Amino acid sequence: MLAVSDGDATVARASVLGLCWSGHVRLLLVWLAVSVVHAAGWEPLFDGKTLAGWRVCGQPEDQDKVFWQARDGVIACDSLGRPGHNYVWLVRDGEFSDFELRLQVRGFAASPGNSGVQVRSRWDEQARWMNGPQVDVHPPAPFRTGLLYDETRETRRWIFPSLPDSKIDPAQAPRGGPWNASGWNVLRILCEGTRIRTWLNGTPVSDFDGEGLLNDAAHRAHRAGMSGQIALQLHNRDELKIEYRDVQVRRLR
Repeated sequence: MLAVSDGDATVARASVLGLCWSGHVRLLLVWLAVSVVHAAGWEPLFDGKTLAGWRVCGQPEDQDKVFWQARDGVIACDSLGRPGHNYVWLVRDGEFSDFELRLQVRGFAASPGNSGVQVRSRWDEQARWMNGPQVDVHPPAPFRTGLLYDETRETRRWIFPSLPDSKIDPAQAPRGGPWNASGWNVLRILCEGTRIRTWLNGTPVSDFDGEGLLNDAAHRAHRAGMSGQIALQLHNRDELKIEYRDVQVRRLR
């Protein structure tokens, strides 16, 4: 039994997910199958049954395509075999400025696609675009998970690490947290002032001070960067299968 605590009243349960033997022990997978207990100050953003409080945002041609669903206690996105789509976001109702967000995410071996968690972002109905920073979730290349990309139209680049565009190599990224390819992963996001920090399975990944960027003229014009919406992303033309659960937020102000 392995318990995880970071000073809150959050209790985690852990289970041994499996042993792989081939003449000798090759791999011991002891990992977190976490059930987050609702504690004082924490607000669940997903009821485990429906997408109440969430809405799908994207291009008009994708409005009748069902990619995001609530089923079996998870928020599931499945576009396998259906790459003919633009970006499709699942957007949570509400306004979030300084907060801590926790969720669990699970990828699948058959899925080559990309996802992400938008924070302090803003859906632009006229432009049909989500402006604001994103915490990347990329199971095919898990070194990216927990890094920060800015989807704001005037930015569109990695901001942690700071890179000129969307290209990134493992050598350019800080060493991130261990990704569990066969089960659930815990992603923690902390937004305070101009600072955004992330952890993957308890290991720090990003620590970004966005002074001069998150509060620049472009972000202010889009009303993003310092306050905004929380959303989950299906990347443009990607075949993605991914699941999220235990999505909870604790407002700091």
